[in-house]
Amino acid sequence: MSALPITARIADGVASIPAAHWDACAGSRNPFVSHAFLSILERSGSATARAGWQSMPLVIDDAAGVPVAVAPAYAKSHSQGEYVFDHAWADAWERAGGRYYPKVQVAVPFTPVPGPRLLLRADAPEAAAAALIAAIEALTDQNRLSSAHATFVAPEQLPEFERAGWLVRAGTQFHWANRDYDSFDAFLGDLASRKRKAIRKERAAALESGITVRHLSGAAITEAHWNAFWEFYQDTGSRKWGRPYLTRPFFSMLGEAMGDKVLLILAERDGRPIAGALNLIGADTLYGRYWGCVEDVPFLHFELCYYQAIDAAIARGLSSVEAGAQGEHKLARGYAPVRTWSAHYLPDPGFRRAVADYLDREREAVAAEEEYLGELTPFRKASA
Repeated sequence: MSALPITARIADGVASIPAAHWDACAGSRNPFVSHAFLSILERSGSATARAGWQSMPLVIDDAAGVPVAVAPAYAKSHSQGEYVFDHAWADAWERAGGRYYPKVQVAVPFTPVPGPRLLLRADAPEAAAAALIAAIEALTDQNRLSSAHATFVAPEQLPEFERAGWLVRAGTQFHWANRDYDSFDAFLGDLASRKRKAIRKERAAALESGITVRHLSGAAITEAHWNAFWEFYQDTGSRKWGRPYLTRPFFSMLGEAMGDKVLLILAERDGRPIAGALNLIGADTLYGRYWGCVEDVPFLHFELCYYQAIDAAIARGLSSVEAGAQGEHKLARGYAPVRTWSAHYLPDPGFRRAVADYLDREREAVAAEEEYLGELTPFRKASA
């Protein structure tokens, strides 16, 4: 930080910072970096030191002591809930006699959603982004930590990390793009005939046994709805990762503080919820986050998470749907491969060289796979 005329401090959690100050830096486009969402994770007991996510946001204040730039940073005692897997790095470092944890994680806990990681007020000085990165490095170096990681970095912020010399890692997600469709049928019109018929069959099969679908937002979401969704979330969590990350209070707090940003899609049989998908609404994107069920119905997962999300995005005039991490099965449902990015600071030169070599090889593999996956999308191929 000595080369920059800016100093940074570590706050005692996002919740300790006034919401108006944080949100003046975070903006309103991405709900996951908002003060409400990040502080709910803390206050609900979901992202805490006890859970392995010690919140320590970095803050740069202006002359009046008001934050002009912030970064959601955490001291991590494990590598769970990140969706950019570095377990092999941790194993290699510890086999070499080092201590990988704790590490610094600049991210939104449990949320594989690309977005800004350097949150800057509109009038932030030009050096503020570089200063935040330097502060992350200083925090890592001064505490002799193994590494710092900024995951799911918005593409427009990646050059800031590259200029600072961080290693860049590529990944792939599957997003749906709205090509000015005015209806789901208009979207289907862009698909190859066989794929179009397959999707129509899936949608019909998912709802043929008397299931109805409801879209709920804001005050329409009651505690009874959250109780039902908690059951769904518990079932999915126990099957996928053993112990769900989020606590039950998280969902009630989310509905209370951010209800207008929540879209809860429920499938009901005879008025009883049997499955649900939780989405958050951004400025131009619908973000699919969690799904679960208590009754196994063929194709209902695809209906609630993908097709109903497309319906909702078209109705709201949103430009895209991001349906979370992984899942090549999304390709056949009109979701195309999109590159995601993370940035990594490794102070030890030998460790950095080893990881850099690994990332070079991985990046080639990711690019080749992305090209292959791009050929599998269901959209009609342009004639030669």
